[in-house]
Amino acid sequence: MEENVFEHMAKKYDSPERMALAKIISDRVRLELKETKEKTLLDYGSGTGLVGLALTDLVKQSTLVDSSENMVQIIQEKIDTQDIRHVTAKVLDLTKETLTEKVDIIIVSLVLLHIPDTKKILKKLYQSLNEGGQLILIDFDKNEHVSHPKVHNGFLASDLSELLAQVGFSNSKIEIFHHGKNVFMKQDADLFIAISNK
Repeated sequence: MEENVFEHMAKKYDSPERMALAKIISDRVRLELKETKEKTLLDYGSGTGLVGLALTDLVKQSTLVDSSENMVQIIQEKIDTQDIRHVTAKVLDLTKETLTEKVDIIIVSLVLLHIPDTKKILKKLYQSLNEGGQLILIDFDKNEHVSHPKVHNGFLASDLSELLAQVGFSNSKIEIFHHGKNVFMKQDADLFIAISNK
């Protein structure tokens, strides 16, 4: 079995830089979550919960999932120490498993670039949403300065729109909302948010 690099990173994951970027992302996602008090949210590939835990006040129930047991353990510690209600943390890898229950909103923040088969994971996410549900993707715009054998070097909006449509999503809107210094493999990069409906 291939080793999960995020297991090693978990304890040191919450660096000031990552926390600052997560705040920028969660603030932007907040603008999209209106009238969601009765909805359920899934943060897929949640890491230590930096984005997902910042949004729990906006929904009825949140589930934070990650394929790394160590990451999920840290989320659970945060839930316990901060006494956060209506939040569940679980270990799950949607590239190999299926979600047992469906949700209204799925957030995938800086995760898509780590998954080799983009279309396959988008299909899984589509299947995990309730009818009328919403997928919110945050990731890096295509960046020619980044080259890594296990990481996509970002995504072109046109390519991503096409993939989302092929999977069945509709009304996708994609916009760049932040330019960061040294945020993507030590390169400056643009972050986009893509919002699509099922």
